[in-house]
Amino acid sequence: MRNMINIGVIGYGYWGPNLVRNFAEIPNAQVTKISDFKPELLAKAQARYPSIQVTTDCQDIFADPKIDAVAIATPVSTHFDLALAALQAGKHVLVEKPMTASSEQAKRLIEEAEKRNLVLMVDHTFVYTGAVRKMHDLIASNQLGDIYYYDSVRVNLGLFQHDVNVIWDLAVHDLSIMNYVLPSQPYAVSATGISHVPGEPENIAYLTCFFENNLIAHFHVNWLAPVKVRRTLIGGSQRMIVYDDLEPSEKVKIYDKGITVNGNSESVYQMLIGYRTGDMWSPKLDMTEALRTEGLHFIECIMQGNRPITDGKAGLQTVKILEAATQSMKQRGRLVELNLAEVAA
Repeated sequence: MRNMINIGVIGYGYWGPNLVRNFAEIPNAQVTKISDFKPELLAKAQARYPSIQVTTDCQDIFADPKIDAVAIATPVSTHFDLALAALQAGKHVLVEKPMTASSEQAKRLIEEAEKRNLVLMVDHTFVYTGAVRKMHDLIASNQLGDIYYYDSVRVNLGLFQHDVNVIWDLAVHDLSIMNYVLPSQPYAVSATGISHVPGEPENIAYLTCFFENNLIAHFHVNWLAPVKVRRTLIGGSQRMIVYDDLEPSEKVKIYDKGITVNGNSESVYQMLIGYRTGDMWSPKLDMTEALRTEGLHFIECIMQGNRPITDGKAGLQTVKILEAATQSMKQRGRLVELNLAEVAA
């Protein structure tokens, strides 16, 4: 593999400019071509990056033998076809979240990447933030003790999506974080939600994931909230975490708080609940932009043949939960069983 990885970016709407900007600043990487079907967006790209070629036909990227990797920042419904075409053209792939519109599509991409020995990585950006990596390390080192619950709120006013519901748009972030920081996988999902705009997808939803050992995870997502909230609580037997992504500096706070259960277990009436209140502290976090960290990781995986943290299987795992949640929501919260063991196999 050459020392410089040439990248083609498909989609220069909302997220594409961020991808181009970060790859332009990463050593051993350069964006050589951008594709979008809107000429006015390509004009903006050309004005900012005169040396990068632009095209309205993504086939120009697939056919270019000098391009090593493709970054896809397009609507979910297009991810599978574009990613498959890129892989079949021998390109490494970074695809925006969620990975695909179905688990069957995700499995197909994983098979194609493995068959061709190519890197397939999903843009689960929050996994690469200093805050989430710190939470992962705290849980992995057992500093929280046994994990009791994971509780997340991600709400704001808009942006209403027309092709996916609020779970696929917002909860996908928190599910990818949960899958990364927690040591186990859920065995079932229940979800409820509703649409307040006729003919449009659900704009508010509540999703619950059930785990073994009394661990439960709950997600509240909403496009129709008067304020923007990005807060996660993780409760353990020894310590608890509050993660607020809107905090400018102290995004992660660790509380030495909890309960102790004392008394005669033979009688519930003699059982005493003790409350433990200790210190709170906020650890120092790596404040590097997550997309830069992710881009560096993508290039490193290509050059060294490593498996990405957010590889195809991580993407499939999230898509399977999203599918189950959508199925449950259509049936007013009916519990839907998951089989994520096959994903890790």
